Amino acid sequence: MRIGILSDTHDNIEAITRVVEAFNARQVDFVIHAGDYCAPFSLRPFSELACDWLGVLGNNDGEIKGLTAASGGRIKEGNRVLNRDGRRILVDHINPLRDALAKSGQFDLLIFGHTHTLEVYREGKCLCVNPGEVCGYLTGRRTAVCLDLDGLDPDRVEIISMK
Repeated sequence: MRIGILSDTHDNIEAITRVVEAFNARQVDFVIHAGDYCAPFSLRPFSELACDWLGVLGNNDGEIKGLTAASGGRIKEGNRVLNRDGRRILVDHINPLRDALAKSGQFDLLIFGHTHTLEVYREGKCLCVNPGEVCGYLTGRRTAVCLDLDGLDPDRVEIISMK
């Protein structure tokens, strides 16, 4: 199963549209958003995804009811634990205990955002991924990640860079 991972879109419709196109071109099976959408209108491009998606709220997502409604219930508060393709995945926007959770042995994949910094590393048997920022506001780089749940090899993670 190929998944697309993104975070920190911050209302940048043009960048969100590009990442949706990139995920569709790569024929991902599922997309996970690690928070900071900002306003409900920024979810419109997600209707063009060729697969299902879900996400968690970030620290800049104040309009919780609007985001929940606009996402069709796909966006949830707090940590989210998923089981996909035999893999146990933890998704959160910001979690100071993320490395401890990764080392716990309970998860195969830990997805987070918030720092706007692209990170892909292994902590024990857990692959940890921060896809960076789609918006490009802080780092000047618009990035997302595509990976295959079969291997979860940091060397096989595809970094998607958008102009």
